[in-house]
Amino acid sequence: MEQSARKGRDLSTREVAERPKQWMPPKLLPDPQPEEGYAFRWIRIASLGKDDATNYSSKLAEGWEPVKASDHPEIRLFNASASKFPDSIEVGGLLLCKTPVEFTHQRNAYYGKQAEAQMQSVDNTFMRENDPRMPMFKERRSEVTFGKGI
Repeated sequence: MEQSARKGRDLSTREVAERPKQWMPPKLLPDPQPEEGYAFRWIRIASLGKDDATNYSSKLAEGWEPVKASDHPEIRLFNASASKFPDSIEVGGLLLCKTPVEFTHQRNAYYGKQAEAQMQSVDNTFMRENDPRMPMFKERRSEVTFGKGI
């Protein structure tokens, strides 16, 4: 009896059925694995080869702290130069930092209030020039219409 040229099912592999992998450009700033209750951000510590101590110290005062490289082994970087932050994640003058999420909510609320106060100031200055004979409008509403608008 003649031997069949067919391979047995157990000898076939899925490599033939897999989709070919696609090349993608590398991410310059890798994303860390999320941690419950923390927000991450890249903080500038140097620009054009010069230290930016003012920016870094102000971010520390806001509550940002450097992320330890040992806490995030998924971010593999080859740091060729001697860093001022030895166990931290630094890329091109940027340092990965984290802060509690409630700090970011408080910061957003603070700057939201400042923006609202500025808008009220602009409105008050604008409406001070209002004349009943030729009123100015203070409408901040936009509409989107579709079609001919008949």
